[in-house]
Amino acid sequence: MTQSSRHAGPVAGFKDPSCELSGRIVIVGAGLAGLFTALRLAPRPVVLIAAAPLGQGASSAWAQGGIAAAVGEGDTPEAHAADTVLAGSGLVDKEVARIITEAAPQRIRELLSYGVPFDRDLAGHFVLSREAAHSAKRVVRVSGDRAGAAIMQALIASARTTPSIEILENYEAKDLEIRDGRVTGVRLLRNDGPDHADYEVISGTAVVIATGGVGKLYAITTNPAYSRGEALAFAARAGAVIADPEFVQFHPTAIDVPGDPAPLATEALRGEGATLVNRAGERFLKALHPDAELAPRDLVARAVFSEIAAGRGAYLDCRKTIGLRFPDAFPGVYQKCREAGLDPVNDLIPIAPAAHYHMGGIATDMNGRTTVEGLWAVGEAACTGLHGANRLASNSLLEAIVVGGNVAEDIAKITTPTKLPIKLTSLMREGSNVEPTLRTALIKRLRRTMSGEVGVVREQSGLNHALRVLREVEDQAGGDITLANIVLTSRLITTAALNREESRGAHMRSDFPDTSPMARHSLLRLTDLDKTATITDISRQPDGATLTNGRLHQSCQMSG
Repeated sequence: MTQSSRHAGPVAGFKDPSCELSGRIVIVGAGLAGLFTALRLAPRPVVLIAAAPLGQGASSAWAQGGIAAAVGEGDTPEAHAADTVLAGSGLVDKEVARIITEAAPQRIRELLSYGVPFDRDLAGHFVLSREAAHSAKRVVRVSGDRAGAAIMQALIASARTTPSIEILENYEAKDLEIRDGRVTGVRLLRNDGPDHADYEVISGTAVVIATGGVGKLYAITTNPAYSRGEALAFAARAGAVIADPEFVQFHPTAIDVPGDPAPLATEALRGEGATLVNRAGERFLKALHPDAELAPRDLVARAVFSEIAAGRGAYLDCRKTIGLRFPDAFPGVYQKCREAGLDPVNDLIPIAPAAHYHMGGIATDMNGRTTVEGLWAVGEAACTGLHGANRLASNSLLEAIVVGGNVAEDIAKITTPTKLPIKLTSLMREGSNVEPTLRTALIKRLRRTMSGEVGVVREQSGLNHALRVLREVEDQAGGDITLANIVLTSRLITTAALNREESRGAHMRSDFPDTSPMARHSLLRLTDLDKTATITDISRQPDGATLTNGRLHQSCQMSG
């Protein structure tokens, strides 16, 4: 391990730069969080790093439901915040929930200014959907189930015509450059270049991580190919604290047909009255929760998992409540069903839980600042405390735009606009990729293990087995940086799951089925990097850290 990637020393809190900075702003990730942050930074020059051509590699484009915001008659940000706290199973930061839900209506207006065509009725009011665990209809949508794609199209069009934004496509971030404890750049690899290519390094006085989630670490997921959580690994190597990585949300209604990723049947279908039934036609959720199909996602996902495990199957029934309206009301889901040979107007839709959203991530405050100087994080890659142990539906896109705006304002305060041409410096890679066939086999083994042992239901022996498999994969990976990253992120998730000896929200331990009366966050950092990249849970130490009000605290010292 080189000096540039070593742990930067004791973590004291979210770093607050004490002087004005000049130089390039680099945003890694071109989903909603990255694009919105870049647009809000204008006219400050930004380089936006995209792993694929804009719009093709981001989970945001696949979001079907929409954005939660209290813009309907009789609804309030206070009610939205209360629903968020209730869904999060005791780990939502109430102050963070208040700030984000209060900012929601204004952020919706800003998206309108970028040309997002939210659904309206003839009177000009938003057409709103109700989703699970919401007490009101408050999900702002586009064409029923095409909110993510429409929002991304509008923001991409704006980004391409904004002179201050330079876009670098087909580059994937693999590591950070660190100097004197501060992030100074990003190591990139070309996705369309030769497999043996060396790193190309782009320098940056401010680096924003907006790379999305971890779904592709699981065998069944709704996430695109680049959602492997690699940024959590290289941020952790740089010294960043990782918060609550064990909380992986499994969407209960992925369409159970061949394909990777699995197509999604939006929760809005259940908001319109669709029901979940088993092979015998029984509505199995009615006996489990008063809200039945609109119960919190963790409960619905476990119920679906149990029906499938018991051999009874699980299906989404839209025939009576949506029926002939399906093609027009939910064109995206309808198309996916037809491609799979299903007719949702007349057929039951087979479903299964799939890894969908990561509540954990790089610990940040409300301005996106991490515990490493020069590094911010936003969107699914970050953990602000909004989602707790179980994200409220359609709060993810909301968090991305609210915190993305905060990140832009924060960086703008401490940077001077500096227009620099994109300059990539070549750097010899440490180690090399394993043979492609072996790499594919190792990734398949890792994903299968994560789904089987660190999935919807977990227990001690399975989690320990997963850690052993991850070590074996790591040993066989040699110097392959992608495998090193995804193994480390998988270890962070699994270690936190093993340490949390309770069931809470999306984290279900069959050997610890009860919820502890003491709610705590998992806060992990790396130690002994030159040897084994030991993972230490600093929240479990006698003088350990805590995460409150969107800030990291340690009893020894704090900064920022």
